[in-house]
Amino acid sequence: MSLNANPFSHLTAKERDSLSFPARIVKERGLLVGEVLDFGCGFGKDVEILGSQGIKIQGYDKHYFPKFPEQKFDTISCFYVLNVLLPEEQALVLMEISALLKPSGKAYFAVRRDLVHEGFRTHKIHQKPTFQTNVVLPFRSIFKNDTCEIYEYQPYNQVQKTNSDCPFCNPDSKAELILESAQAYAILDKFPVNPGHALIIPKRHVSDYFELSFKEQSSCMFMLNEVKKEIQKRFNPDGFNIGINIGEKAGQTVSHVHIHLIPRYAGDVEDPRGGVRGVIPERKIYK
Repeated sequence: MSLNANPFSHLTAKERDSLSFPARIVKERGLLVGEVLDFGCGFGKDVEILGSQGIKIQGYDKHYFPKFPEQKFDTISCFYVLNVLLPEEQALVLMEISALLKPSGKAYFAVRRDLVHEGFRTHKIHQKPTFQTNVVLPFRSIFKNDTCEIYEYQPYNQVQKTNSDCPFCNPDSKAELILESAQAYAILDKFPVNPGHALIIPKRHVSDYFELSFKEQSSCMFMLNEVKKEIQKRFNPDGFNIGINIGEKAGQTVSHVHIHLIPRYAGDVEDPRGGVRGVIPERKIYK
């Protein structure tokens, strides 16, 4: 399905007079710290109530409050949004939130746990086809009952992981995290070929790209598209090379899959013809 296949997801937003249940939980636990964003805030009741209680909060919802935030936040809440999105839309939301969060920040995702029938169904009020699905995230669960589960997300390079010496299983906490999804993350290369040289990295430790699952490969390629947009916006290159080194004889030096996105600029080499064929220099140019 395309990203336009679920145009009525916003119709599940509810009019309320009080805080939503997950907002109440995270507030009672003192988790709404610093500058807060309610991502997918619907009609904005949580923003209104929490703001009146002294919390520095703003809301974003692409249908009801469509001005996309321009700053980064200490805390981001995303309540009951993922349940009404298709998988590729869910991945986009995770990436957008990762990009909006400060390196030291945390995000809280609330998902429903009472869905019995998944898929498209006709909304009883609006009589439009709305989509709902169960969602399980690979983040720490901080609350769960029969109707709701709340996950706490921290940027991948800020979470203590294995004792492995793999630099991609334990990325530098000082490195800039460009984007993150459930399956992959992206950072700028520590030794860039050109300004904006980025790496898209699956979270699971696998050496060979072809040993990744289809879901992992798809997640990496989906992220590649989004990272390209970000690099284009920041650095305005004139072109790109995309490459994956698989095996020592192909030049792989880190035994963890990573996809290189290398921006290219006019004049960065004398003759750019041949592009990735240059891995074997004498065969780069052909007639």
